[in-house]
Amino acid sequence: MRTISVVALMLVAAIPAWAADLPDTTAVGALRADAKALKPPVESDAARAFLDATATLPDPGWRTLYYDSSRTHYWSDATVASVDEAARAKLITRRLDDHFYYNTRYGSPLAYARPIDLLARAGMKDWSKARFVDFGYGTIGHLRLLASLGADAVGIEVDPLLPVLYGQPGDQGEIPSHGGKLTLVDGHFPAGDGVAEKVGGGYDLFISKNTLKHGYIHPSRPAEPRMLVHLGVDDTAFVRAVHALLKPRGLAMIYNLSPAPDPPDKPYRPWTDGHDPFPRDVWEKAGFEVIAYDKVDDDAARAMGHALGWDQGGEGAMDLKNDLFAHYTIVRKKAK
Repeated sequence: MRTISVVALMLVAAIPAWAADLPDTTAVGALRADAKALKPPVESDAARAFLDATATLPDPGWRTLYYDSSRTHYWSDATVASVDEAARAKLITRRLDDHFYYNTRYGSPLAYARPIDLLARAGMKDWSKARFVDFGYGTIGHLRLLASLGADAVGIEVDPLLPVLYGQPGDQGEIPSHGGKLTLVDGHFPAGDGVAEKVGGGYDLFISKNTLKHGYIHPSRPAEPRMLVHLGVDDTAFVRAVHALLKPRGLAMIYNLSPAPDPPDKPYRPWTDGHDPFPRDVWEKAGFEVIAYDKVDDDAARAMGHALGWDQGGEGAMDLKNDLFAHYTIVRKKAK
């Protein structure tokens, strides 16, 4: 029979009763609390399973990264030794906590709950054997959650920070005991050298959230190149590349959350135009059946934003009614 030491019992007894009621302020704790708050607005079993999967998220701890002044090259503790001593002395060091690991600069991974609801309406209700690719994944959290449900999750990104942030053992690969898998691909799809080959094909879903915006691809006013998304190919070639990724009857989805558009007398922010950047006939000519094209999803997005507390916190809180808008497109690859 297992025994408990007297010291251990004394330590347990010394913990004040009120400590049990303190909120869990770790990143995983915050995500689990947000998942509970998001349960009422979601409508599908798939989205509820996605939220419940926060119970499986690991604590990644702190990560130390090093980068140059241009922020175009990053190194980890394991790789910074490869930099020559003189150059290494000029690098900037940054310690990133568990909240940055799961949210990065792009926000809560739980905001994928709404796209998952919409995909469930389109027939994608079981993620246990799904193979999907996320273009511009931004953060590993939602990929990890879906992989924990058994999905084969592949993320594509060009942000040079992310391959280093998510380069430690356990960040990628097989998800033990769940049968899922997580793979990250660094580079421009489909134009980058070897990127399309690394991504491969045979997917049930192509999804992109807050990356394929009309303002990023086809800005209505001049914008700095660093503010735009450069596909490296024209609309037709990109949509055809998406078509080639998918199995017959596979789905493609664009879901964009955007702030209010800028008035003409204010500086232009490309991310305010969240419409589908690709014309409907480009999707159709590539061999897709259009299920929903550039549909407005403002009310559901605002309900999600409220559940996640985006309208709370005093100064800096979002005015959901006037400064949060959502659009989505879902298409299905036609069967041969």
